Amino acid sequence: MAVRLIECDRTQSAEILAILNEAIINSTALYDYKPRTMASMDAWFDAKFTGNYPVIGAVDESGRLLGFATYGMFRERPAYKYTVEHSVYVERDCRGRGVGRLLLEALIERAKAQGYHVLIGGIDGDNAVSIEMHKKFGFTFCGEIREAGFKFGRWLHLHFYQLVLDTPANPVDG
Repeated sequence: MAVRLIECDRTQSAEILAILNEAIINSTALYDYKPRTMASMDAWFDAKFTGNYPVIGAVDESGRLLGFATYGMFRERPAYKYTVEHSVYVERDCRGRGVGRLLLEALIERAKAQGYHVLIGGIDGDNAVSIEMHKKFGFTFCGEIREAGFKFGRWLHLHFYQLVLDTPANPVDG
């Protein structure tokens, strides 16, 4: 399967929404209960574009979106300006084929290019595949919030993994 990376825009909204909603309905990758709406994608893309945050897609030879990755603000306080929280989602039928790895690698490179210092991943504690993928890229476990969520009739433990980058070259206050 030939995969290439693209910069996603609103034309991929329906495909991104389908990937997100499948994860909401069938997994604990998102701690949501109800599928998102197409209208919610406008606000989502607005936040990405306003913050200059990438939305990187992986597409096959026909242009079908196989997965996407993005990051956004970690916390609103100004001293967190060099830290972002990221997400990687892969279409159900494409998992285990290296798509997530390609997306995470591209996201790390983009974070470096934009001068970020820390990438944070909030991962459900039972998501061994995502945890292992992050570890392969050098992410380290940095904390757990036990019983942070409740879904599918059980308590969910949220694990945090971080990757510290050697950027920015000259961080500044303010």
